[in-house]
Parts: sequence; C-alpha cells; structure tokens
Amino acid sequence: MSETQVNLSSHLWDTSDLYKNAVLQLQEAADTMGLDPNISERLKVPKRALVVSVPIRLDDGSIRCFEGYRVQHNMTLGPGKGGVRFHPEVNLSEVAGLAMLMTFKCSLVGLPLGGAKGGIRVDPSKLSRQEAQALTRRYTSEINMIIGPDKDIPAPDVGTDAQHMAWMMDTYSQERGFAIPGVVTGKPIEIGGSLGRAESTGRGVVYTIQHAAKHLHSIGKPGPKMDSSTTVAIHGFGKVGAVAAQEIHQLNTKVVAVSDVGGGLYNKNGLNIPDVLKYMAKNRTLVGYPEADAITNDELLRTHVDVLIPAAIDGVITSKNVSTVNATIIAEGANGPITNEALKELESRGVFIIPDVLCNAGGVIVSYFEWVQGMQNFFWSEAEVNQKLAEVMANAFKKVVDVQSTYKSGMKTAALISGVDRLNRAMLLRGLFP
Repeated sequence: MSETQVNLSSHLWDTSDLYKNAVLQLQEAADTMGLDPNISERLKVPKRALVVSVPIRLDDGSIRCFEGYRVQHNMTLGPGKGGVRFHPEVNLSEVAGLAMLMTFKCSLVGLPLGGAKGGIRVDPSKLSRQEAQALTRRYTSEINMIIGPDKDIPAPDVGTDAQHMAWMMDTYSQERGFAIPGVVTGKPIEIGGSLGRAESTGRGVVYTIQHAAKHLHSIGKPGPKMDSSTTVAIHGFGKVGAVAAQEIHQLNTKVVAVSDVGGGLYNKNGLNIPDVLKYMAKNRTLVGYPEADAITNDELLRTHVDVLIPAAIDGVITSKNVSTVNATIIAEGANGPITNEALKELESRGVFIIPDVLCNAGGVIVSYFEWVQGMQNFFWSEAEVNQKLAEVMANAFKKVVDVQSTYKSGMKTAALISGVDRLNRAMLLRGLFP
C-alpha cells in the first residue's frame, strides 16, 4: 500500500472524536494486556464500509439525496450486529467508531456476533411519516448486498425505532421474494420481535448500576444503597433514559433530574416518573412540565447526585465540563458519552465508571435473543427474556471487575480488555486470510 493510500485511509476514519477516543481506549487496553500488535493494528480499522446515496421524493415533489452508511468493523465471531442511526450529524467516522464499540460489546458479553453500525445524515424530526418510510426503504435497498440474517443484522438506534425496522425487514424480504424476519432485530412483536426488546437497553443499565453499588460496598468503598436515599440524574430521556428512569423509580430510588434535547427538569425530592412519562407522551417534550424546576442539559450534568446516567449522545462530558461533574457512579447509557481526557480525570477522583460496552449492552443481548428466537421460530415469555438478560449482564459485570482487579486498571480499560481478549484468541485461531 502506498503512503498516499495510508494517509487517505487514516483521514477517512480519524475525523470524529468518538472514533479517536475508541482507538485511544483500544490502544490503552492493548498496552495494558500486552496484546499482539498485529491484532491491535487490525482492530483499529473497520473490515468494510459502504457509503450510499439515498435519494427520495419529498412530500413537496422535490428530490433530495441523503448520505447513508453501513460499517462492518469485525466479524470474526459471527455476523455483524449494530443499529441504524438517523441524526443530522452522522458521518462515516462516527459510524466507524460506533461499529468498533459494537465489536467489543458483543465480544465482552459472549455473543457469537461481530460489530457493525449504520446511519443516515438526516434530522428525522423534519421528515413526515411517508418521507421516513421512503428514506428507510431506499437505504435498505442500497445496503441490501451486505446485510442479512447470516451477514449483518441492523437494529434501532438514535432516531429510529421498531417501525423503521419493520420497513427494513419488509423491503429486504420483498427483494428476496419471501419473509425474512431475521434480517433485523428490534422489530414489532407482530412480525417476529422479542418481548422485552424495547426496554432491554435501559433495563440493562439499571442492572449494572445495581451491581456497581453492591460491588462498591463489597470492597469497602462508599456507594449508593439504591433506595429512597439515593439520587439519580439522567441526561437523555429517550428509548434508554426513559426506561432507566422508570426502572429506577420502581426501585423506590429518587430520580431528581432528567433532560431531553429541549432542556431538563429538576426536583430535589424526586420526580414522579410515571407522570413525567405521561406528559412526555402527550407533549413530546419535557419543556413545561409543571411539577419541577426547569434546568438546562449542562445544569443536569453539574447536579450533585449519587448516580449520573448520560444516555443521549457521545461526547457530553469533556475536559471542559468534567470538573463540574459530581457523581459517585457514572453509567454510560449512551455510546462514548465521556471523552478520554474526561475519563482519566473522573477515574483519578475515584468516580466509578460503568463503561458503555458493558452498561448499554442490554440492547444487543436481547437483540441476540430475538435473532435466536426468530431462527428457531420459538418465542420466549418476557419473564424468560428478562431472566436471561439479567444472567448475561451479571456475568459480564463480574468478568470486568475481575479483570480490573487483575490489571489494576480503570473500568473502561478492563471492559475493553475483556472483549479484546476473546477477539484476540478467535482472530489468532482463524488466522489472516488470504
């Protein structure tokens, strides 16, 4: 490969902070565990990336082309797995970084899946239902050659939901001539979805927080009791944050602050989460909710709480605001919400970080359950799904804290070592082809 090609490759991936942070964290894990440098080199770049033009006819009759992506980072362990994100700031580098995190996440929790991610650079709030459907279906057609139940299985992510997955599944199936439910996960129950899938990511976040609280007490460090004396703030009140808030409220633990893109709410005595959810469903925003004080997203991150859950987007806790963050536990409900510089400072202050590849793995775990159920045409009860999810999350958490103890590292590094170690062994066994 020529020097020009090397520089071009580097330029393609190194444009987003999320990707850069993922590579830095991988390198730290590699250095700590003494990873074979050949494996490290391969894991720093994706296996395959597809950039597509997605033209659709808007409701006013005009044609507009959107830019779409599907990146497959590593598929040594099995088919690619990862969501499809609709967001105005999506780009190839960000999707590559997210795909890398999916590789480590699937490996960490023991799934026979690789890491992938997709996205379209679009503001979904500005699309009508008809435009959203046209965009989703055309995107599916453009990437159909690299997805499939035994190739790469998309799922919902930021800006997408079960309805988008139904359109993707139907489009892919129409092009094959018969129904193929296993091409996506996160589908509606009526067409092969799994009970418990919609709540799985947020539910898994809460499981890991409970494990973290018990772990801190077991090693003699101060930690929340996860009862009415515990305070929680949640940045991002979407598919992950809202479910986490509901689960925490049911534990009789106080959620004192929540926020969405428009702003946030604060009540020192704890928010009535069921009432907030009703308000949100009716108004599609938290703004104006009467039983709390209005706060900004920045103010929420500065709130003094026992547990902070950044569950919106990446890069919200940075070197610029980390000094104002006050929490005993930070649970990364979103992917990459803490930059590498901020992570180091938080760890130096003794903040217990539950890293994203562990904390928000509930979604991909139950996506795997959905895929298995679909392949078998045998479906489980929600209680069975939740029980299996709890078991996988508990085993993964124990694995990470054991690795942390062995290497005397931070939790983020320990989580990556846990995932990379399995990948390392699998990649060495399979070898380099051709």
